[in-house]
Amino acid sequence: MFDFKGAARRSELCRNIRAYFDSKGYLEVSTPTLSPYLIPEPTIKAFRTEFRNEFTGNLDLYLIPSPEIFMKRLLASGSPSIYQISTCFRNAEQLGDVHNPEFMMLEYYTLGFDDKDSIALTIDMIEKTRIGEHQGWMDKESLVITMAEAMDRWAGVDMEKGEDIAYLRKEAERLGQMPAETDTWDDVFNRIFLTYVEPSIPKDRPVYITDYPARIRCLAKAYGDRPCRKRWEMYINGIEVANCYDEETDKEETRRYFEEEEARLISERKGTGDAIPPCDPSFPDLDIPQSSGVAMGLDRLLAAEMGLDSIEPLLLFPLSDMLVGGNSR
Repeated sequence: MFDFKGAARRSELCRNIRAYFDSKGYLEVSTPTLSPYLIPEPTIKAFRTEFRNEFTGNLDLYLIPSPEIFMKRLLASGSPSIYQISTCFRNAEQLGDVHNPEFMMLEYYTLGFDDKDSIALTIDMIEKTRIGEHQGWMDKESLVITMAEAMDRWAGVDMEKGEDIAYLRKEAERLGQMPAETDTWDDVFNRIFLTYVEPSIPKDRPVYITDYPARIRCLAKAYGDRPCRKRWEMYINGIEVANCYDEETDKEETRRYFEEEEARLISERKGTGDAIPPCDPSFPDLDIPQSSGVAMGLDRLLAAEMGLDSIEPLLLFPLSDMLVGGNSR
């Protein structure tokens, strides 16, 4: 039997979110789910399909992991601040309490904002759009903490020294890990963070971890005076729910990112059978205005607001049910 409580709460949350952003003058947009190009992100694997046409020929298309590639085109074309509630897709991820390969994303871009401005906006949005159930994490003020502070507090790692891979390897060994010779800086850092920091994040309040290491490449601006990017991730109940960038506006930096990450993606996936989506060659030439973008998993937010440990009760047709011979509800 289907439980429609989750569907009703999802509908209520989406109505509240639309009302919130509409009241602030944002434009709701709807962008494609299929794209011939994606932003190069080696850590994300995409679903690939094929468009067939006897007149134009066949074309590989990819289900979007995020509407970012299209929403930034709208910003570059002169749109106002925009938001979108869309269905997104990520392949080769585990099925479980907080993962489904098809999921609902809220993404919003605010003109003139930086990443810190978006923290205040996000706190206000969650407060004013939340559904009726009251949960303990809603009572306490959000914790805003830098990545350097988090690594020091919960793993005892000094990120000023952490730029040195040798130091980071020694810290990993101190913590009981044995990094392989082939492990990169990213590998060692991520293993420390996921094993020691993320499980220690307080669950009694929303937590915003800011100022991610600049060595973790993404399309967020870097600080000029320290090796960090203007990026944050937000956790509720210890689960990552949202991430935010002060969006990169430098075309040459964007071009370098595309070239380096595309080369890494091709190198890592060659011979694996995993999809290698081509990159949009015109994207680095876009005139991205000063803006801050937030991507939020609405399934995870809804679960947190309903006091659930899993998103599955909120999905009418979770893939895990289909894989065992049809929907069992």
